[in-house]
Amino acid sequence: MRAVQIVFDEELLARLDATEEVKKYGRSEVLRRAAAEYLGRLRRKQIAAQYERAYGRGKGLSVEFEGWEEEGTWPDE
Repeated sequence: MRAVQIVFDEELLARLDATEEVKKYGRSEVLRRAAAEYLGRLRRKQIAAQYERAYGRGKGLSVEFEGWEEEGTWPDE
């Protein structure tokens, strides 16, 4: 691991330090988890944006498939 320096305002730091999780695991662990969660959310948003760019949103099938929407069949469960 690598040590980094970050700056918090006094109120935010006091609120963070008052949490049970920080008391149990320490600031570093809680902030590592928070950073990992943030990066996970960011990645999911990026993937969703890529899907939207690739497949569009609510555009349906392209013109060459018009009229075929109801032609598929699904097996009985």
